[in-house]
Amino acid sequence: MQKGWVSFAAAWAIFLGVGPSAVYASGFQLIEQNASGLGNAYAGLAAVADNASTIFYNPAGMSRLPGLNVSGGVTLIKPAFRFSNDGSRGPAGLALGSGTGGDAGSLALLPNTYVSWQVNPDWHVGLGIGAPFGLKTEYDETWIGRYHSTEFGIETVNLNPSVAYRVSDSLSLGAGLNWQYLSADYQRKVPAAGLVQQLPGGMANALAATVLGSPDMDGRVKLKGDAWGWNAGLLYQMTPATRVGLSYRSAMRYDATGTTSLKNLPLGMPARSADASTTVKLPDTAILSVAHDLNKKWQLLADVSWTGWSSLPSLDIDSGSLGQESLKLGFRDTWRVALGANYRHSQKWLFKAGVSYDQTPVPGSGLRPTSLPDSDRIWLSVGVQYKFTEQSTIDIGYAHIFMRKPYIDNNSDAAKGTVTGSYAAAIDMVGVQLSHRF
Repeated sequence: MQKGWVSFAAAWAIFLGVGPSAVYASGFQLIEQNASGLGNAYAGLAAVADNASTIFYNPAGMSRLPGLNVSGGVTLIKPAFRFSNDGSRGPAGLALGSGTGGDAGSLALLPNTYVSWQVNPDWHVGLGIGAPFGLKTEYDETWIGRYHSTEFGIETVNLNPSVAYRVSDSLSLGAGLNWQYLSADYQRKVPAAGLVQQLPGGMANALAATVLGSPDMDGRVKLKGDAWGWNAGLLYQMTPATRVGLSYRSAMRYDATGTTSLKNLPLGMPARSADASTTVKLPDTAILSVAHDLNKKWQLLADVSWTGWSSLPSLDIDSGSLGQESLKLGFRDTWRVALGANYRHSQKWLFKAGVSYDQTPVPGSGLRPTSLPDSDRIWLSVGVQYKFTEQSTIDIGYAHIFMRKPYIDNNSDAAKGTVTGSYAAAIDMVGVQLSHRF
């Protein structure tokens, strides 16, 4: 039982996303690395290049930013994940109760900061700070799925120094280096019946819960790690009205270490702890974007992106003296498509709208975890930009994400029981971005 807990906890604590928030793009990816693109549902990510946040989406876009540019913003995100039970079963006959966990979504703020500088007519350098992956879910401690998860939170910071070179009036190239830091804190309940069965003269699981009275122990894992990666892109002005952007972000390999702990053991037994480590490869991403100026008033945006989630077929966990175990994930590669439009009302006012469709990497209900109740989703977005001066702008955006009803029938580990049911899920986001050119 202890071996299974360490494997489960270490695995999910590492790979279930990063950032001070919940899941917002497919899987646990966070594309919300600025608020200025929120009003367009992030259509045209790699081609817009209207402020320094292009460093993340396509560093070649810095070639369109003369002088010194600073951009910073924050996105307020509120997901809702409400579980409805449909026949969940406890491990070894343990009673689960009737609690459905409340709203597992957590309100969060996702900040970003960027600076770009034109060194000379052809060269630009820049630095971006953000969090490309993220997840947080939190359930009531007595809910039906408590043996799968009760609380999950991860934070990351990504530093992205970049450079861009203007090859010609129509073509620019860019590249960047990425360093990411990750910390994770994951908690769940562990049935004490399994521990008693491991003791000399232990009794059967079905009786242990009754004898011990309170079967739940408190399991927790805390892990930290860092990783290096790179990104690159090109920006091509096909015609005076049409611009194409292509960018790529590499996969990132994390070596994470930390500890697992088990507290509130029965019969006055002391708490247990062990070292835990794992290596995981987070996915790469490619984006193809188009921005077309239909006329002086209207700009049309389009976007298609691919994420290589199949880099996570399984996670192999080394739990030291507690053994090793492999966790099957079965993730699949995903696609995201987005369309957007901007309307220039006046020199000061620009209005935005967008829609997108985003696939989930989760292959089905049997592998859908309670920590990641993810599904395909549709974005609807609106936004506005106001230009204070020729150098200063503010962007405000709002998006509502409709999620296809996530069904779950997760029985991947008999020691945790089976969670069967569905989620009512949706996400709302509001973002603000300030940009200034010196």
